[in-house]
This record gives sequence, structure tokens and C-alpha cells, in this order.
Amino acid sequence: MMLSRLMSGSVRNLEREYMCTVRLLDDTEYTCTIQRDAKGQYLFDLICHHLNLLEKDYFGIRYVDPDKQRHWLEFTKSISKQMKSQPPFTMCLRVKFYPPDPAALKEEITRYLVFLQIKRDLYHGRLLCKTSDAAMLAAYILQAEIGDYDPGKHPEGYSSKFQFFPKHSEKLERRIAEIHKTELIGQTPETSELKFLQKAQMLETYGVDPHPCKDVSGNPAFLAFTPFGFVVLQGNKRVHFLKWNEVTKLKFEGKTFHIYANQKEDKKIILTYFAPTPEACKHLWKCGVENQAFYKLEKSSQVRTVSSSNLFFKGSRFRYSGRVAKEVMEQSAKIKREPPEIHRAGLVPSRSCPSITHGPRLSSVPRTRRRAVHISIMEGLESLRDSAHSTPVRSVSHGDSFMPRSRSQMTDSGDRTAIISDESYSPSDSVLPTPVAEHSLELAVSRQINGAPCSIEEEKESEAGTPSVGDVAEFGADSRAAGPMQIAGREAPLSEAEQVNKFVLSVLRLLLVTIGLLFVLLLLLIVLTESDLDIAFLRDIRQTPEFEQFHYEYFCPLRRWFACKLRWVGGLLINK
Repeated sequence: MMLSRLMSGSVRNLEREYMCTVRLLDDTEYTCTIQRDAKGQYLFDLICHHLNLLEKDYFGIRYVDPDKQRHWLEFTKSISKQMKSQPPFTMCLRVKFYPPDPAALKEEITRYLVFLQIKRDLYHGRLLCKTSDAAMLAAYILQAEIGDYDPGKHPEGYSSKFQFFPKHSEKLERRIAEIHKTELIGQTPETSELKFLQKAQMLETYGVDPHPCKDVSGNPAFLAFTPFGFVVLQGNKRVHFLKWNEVTKLKFEGKTFHIYANQKEDKKIILTYFAPTPEACKHLWKCGVENQAFYKLEKSSQVRTVSSSNLFFKGSRFRYSGRVAKEVMEQSAKIKREPPEIHRAGLVPSRSCPSITHGPRLSSVPRTRRRAVHISIMEGLESLRDSAHSTPVRSVSHGDSFMPRSRSQMTDSGDRTAIISDESYSPSDSVLPTPVAEHSLELAVSRQINGAPCSIEEEKESEAGTPSVGDVAEFGADSRAAGPMQIAGREAPLSEAEQVNKFVLSVLRLLLVTIGLLFVLLLLLIVLTESDLDIAFLRDIRQTPEFEQFHYEYFCPLRRWFACKLRWVGGLLINK
């Protein structure tokens, strides 16, 4: 009897628990058992404790639902209620809010994790730069991972064993090795990582996580939120940059996303874009609301619940929960402890930025990682599973669009259109030369999605990472040449039918809300006049002279009139 009770109790405990696996930025995995009613904050705190991370406000947990839509885990809600799939759950730890100045981070462990994220962005083509900057960034990565150049350990062509970008040339590989051999001798890993962050921070695509959309003309575009403002990338140009203090409202309806902004001289603009699905549009809106609150506000007490629509109770409501950037920096300054030990990934190949080697190197890779090494460099990059979006733009071959610049120059860049490439971009291109040669542009290599086998590691990344690049390519494969974008200061005109439909919907909403309010008032009136409820506030209302006059002079005659009419109608029905 006792044994059966123990067994039934253990079964009930198992039903109340589930397994969670979180992939960290160095591609290791953290697995834990969590109660079914546990909230996202509990899991996040477990991971931060595992990493010995105190400056944790910049990070978040990302997951993908069965429809391949990405989400950020909300810390104030239950995990099981947010996940649409069945346990065990698989998620990823990622940088959610990029530090405006990563060099100002208090602790080295935080800088290292941000370094891993930006290295991942560089590899997946989200961080673009000139060839000279790309060579320096890659050399910093080499110095941080393998240390000083040693002729005995690093034979000719050793830099080609590492994959820093989606695609690069032999000339760039030689330049990377030259910088590593001559300019970085003696740098410690932490110094190289810090200089890498300082270099990456000055690039225009620092912190960009692009969301694929289409403009009102049907042309593909990518929307992104950065530490400095809202960015629109279209074709081969950055067509809009709005600083956070210029953005006044973000809202969405279905698949339609609107951005309201006030620029200098009281110039108001409204930008409208269309996401591939309503779920993707809602995710885009939530990301925008959170980024604006984090970077724009002075205190978390200023955070307000926002609605996706202006009309009464219509639409979704969302509130950012957490500290804002200024509070995070102030809190970081108060940290006083011995720096925690950092276990750097070193030469172990990873899915995000694999140090791909050949020959004997394969045998030294841990068994759980060996399948990831089957990615073929010569075939381009056969799997970019970490991002739901293909690379939004190509980098500049020559020009100053991605030249390092001061912070004052960055804030004024919204007044002009930045040219990102001399070639037009098609979202169906998956392998893009992240740095382009200084004097000549390489043609993009068309990706053959079925041309190479997909490893187990890639499949796992697809399940817990994001939709494949092919999914985004399908969304934009029918794209036309980049057409005119919305002109600043006005919204592109809608068709006459769309305008009529919007007007009719607005009128219907207003009518329904009015009828609802009148119905509520009628119920309240009936309760006041007909019920015997002895409640203090009802009794006070009934005893006022105005209510007594209304009751006897207006309500009672009206009630008698309605009763007479109802009896008359009832008599007619009975006679028939």
C-alpha cells in the first residue's frame, strides 16, 4: 500500500515537471527540470546563476513555435503557457538588447558573452563592414581564440581553417593572417575581445536583428531595432533611420505594422509595412515596444502598458517588464566582487562560428559536435539556421557607408540615405560575401538548398533556432526591383477600396462600442430602479432629489408605456 502511494506520488511529481534545454552562446547546452507552473524569470535566473552572470538585463531567451515563428520568452508569464509545443522544450540564450557601448560593461564575463553574440552576427551576415574592417575583426577573433602566432603550430594558410563570414576571398584570408602575425602579438584574449567590441560598435549594422517585411508597393524590406533607433533596409539601401526619441508610436493590425515618428521641424511621418503573418507582425511590434522602452526611457517606472490600436479595447496589450538601459548601467557600477572565471570556447567548432578544420582536426572534436563539421566551405554555406532572416544587405565595396564614425555622426545619420551596396539585394540570395573586395564586387553564389546533407546539429538548430533562410527566401522570392519607398512626411496612398473598408470597420467598431455602453447604462438604471439591493452607493443614489424626480416623472411613465405596448402586442399574438 505504501509502495503504491509512493509510486503514484512520484508519477504526479513527474507530471508537474518538465525538461528544458537552453543552448548558450558558446553552443554548449544547459538542461534542467522545471515545475510546470514556473515562470520565465525562474529559468532565466537559473541560467544566469550557471554562467555567474550579474549584468543579465541585456540577455533574453528565444524560442521557436511549431509554425517556425520566433518569440522572446516573457519572464512574467508561465513557460508552459507560452510554449505551443510539448515538452521537453528547447530554447536559446541570446543578446536581446545590445549594449550601446559594450566597452563600458562592468564585468569581463558580460563582455565575453556579447563578444560571442557579435561573432555570431558576423558569421551569419547580420554585421556588415568593409574588407579592411572585416580583416581586423577576424584577426581579433583569431588572437582571442588561439593566442599569438606560432610558426610551429600555425602553418601557411592557417587562417583559412576558420570561417568568420558567410563567404570571403583568399586575399582577405592572407590579410587576416598578416594582421594576426604582426599587429596583435602579446594581446590577451580579454584585450582582443574588447577591441573587437569597440570595432564592431562603430559599424552601422551593430545590433541589427532584421525582420522581413514588404512595403505598400510589395517590395521586400527588412525592419530592425538597434540601440540607437529604428532602421529600415530595402534593396541596396538603408531607406530610413529614426532615432528612438523621434519614434512616437508603434502599432499593428493583422499583418500591417505602422511606425509613427516626429522628426525635426515638427515633420510627422507614418511608415507602413506588411509582415508575412499576423504572428510575425505581433512579434515585430513586441520587439519594437521593448527596444523603445529599454533605450529611450530614463526609469522603468515610466514604462506604460501599450495597445496595438487606438480604438477603445481593440487590439493587443503589452507591457515591457524589466529595467531600462540607464538603470542597468547604474546598477552595474555598483557591482563589487572578484571577477568570475571565464571558460572560453577555444578551438572547438560550433554551429554559430565554426573554427572549421580539416584532416586530423576532426578526431579532436567531441562526439556531440562532430556532425557540425560536415558543413562544406567550398559549397558556400549550406545552412544558416541561427537566424530567421537572411542577410538584409550587402556590405560596401568602396565608399563610406560603413566607415567607423563618431557617436555624434551616428545620431545625425537619419537625415540622409546610406548606400549599402552597388548591387541590388534579393532575399533569395543566401550566400552573401559579408565583406566585399575593396576594388571589385563578387557576384553572390546562388544557394542550392538541397545540395548538401543536413547534419544532426543543423536539424537541432532548426528546431530550436529559427525558420531556415529558405523560408525567408520564399517570402521574398517574387520580389521586384526596389521601387519607390514611402516619402518622409506622408504615407503612401492606399487604394480606394482599402480606404472604404477601413472607414466602414471604424464606423462599425464605434457603433458596437456605443451600443455596448448604452446597454451597460441600461442595466445600471434597471438595477437602481427595480432591484431591492441594499448597497451603500445604490442607496445614496436613490436618496438624491434628482434621482427621485427622474424616477417618478420620467422612468415610471416610460415603464407604464412599455408595459401597455407589450400587453397590446401580446393580445394581438393571442388573437391570431
